[in-house]
Amino acid sequence: MSYARSDAKAYARSNMKGIWAAALMPFTEDLRLDEDGFRENVRHWTQDLGIQGLFVSGKQGEFFSMSLDERKRSIELAAEATGDQGQTIMSCSDQNMDVVLELARHTEEVGGDYIVVHAPALHFFKEQEETLLAYYETVASSVNIGVALWSHPDSGYLMSPELCNRLADIENVVAIKYSVPRPMYTELTRLASDRIQVSTASEPEWLDNILELDWKLYLCSSPPFLLQTANDRRMHDYTEAAFAGDADRAREISASLDPVRNALMGTRPAEKPHAHQKYWQELLGQVGGRVRAPMLELTEEEKSVTREAFEACGLVV
Repeated sequence: MSYARSDAKAYARSNMKGIWAAALMPFTEDLRLDEDGFRENVRHWTQDLGIQGLFVSGKQGEFFSMSLDERKRSIELAAEATGDQGQTIMSCSDQNMDVVLELARHTEEVGGDYIVVHAPALHFFKEQEETLLAYYETVASSVNIGVALWSHPDSGYLMSPELCNRLADIENVVAIKYSVPRPMYTELTRLASDRIQVSTASEPEWLDNILELDWKLYLCSSPPFLLQTANDRRMHDYTEAAFAGDADRAREISASLDPVRNALMGTRPAEKPHAHQKYWQELLGQVGGRVRAPMLELTEEEKSVTREAFEACGLVV
């Protein structure tokens, strides 16, 4: 960590900016962590693509299939591989509080920049907001590192903007990945953007959120390294144009990516997002690798359809 707990909000305000991507974790043929492949992907993402931060061991990283030791190792790998080329936010999400805190403290020890903890599944919906307030207060008070909230439908509910506004008062809560409908994150931006960075994972909404909500942080999903190559960084380019106030140019560049977006999303089979994204990575020359159970692999027919769309989408490889 490069900051004290009391400086977490100010540090994040100054440094947690730009495009952050959710890292996929490559697995070898025998389903081990592909450490060399992951290192090479991180180098490509941060140096060739200019991605400014990585979200590690989240849903895209298949954390649910990893042992505690593997999750710790993925955190170590990310901290080592980014070095001074990018920042990291390590997912410590788990239903077990001891696991959350062990991963959070490990992140501090190995030099991660921030942690993210998703809202837990709740089995009783009485006093829900007070339960969640106590949950995040416990996490945040147990560590010094900056904490990001994460609310998404997989928890079985969405945290309200009003609750998130209360959570934004916690000293070392610095951001939220708010995977909710736009009216909800717009309201939270109005309420709490003076204390935390508000973001959502939808790339198609990112440009409007820069221009209309004055967002500075894209946190985060896989499009930053699936829609771009070293020779074709249009997501980066439209982001920079928007930050510079050139809305017309930003919209022109963004619209030019529609064929790539359509090819990527239009060929993704239901219940196979990880395998599909990893295959797309391989088409880009990145290290994709296998998925672990319960995720499903692509069929040869699905690969053929994806490859045909990829080759026709206009992305410069």
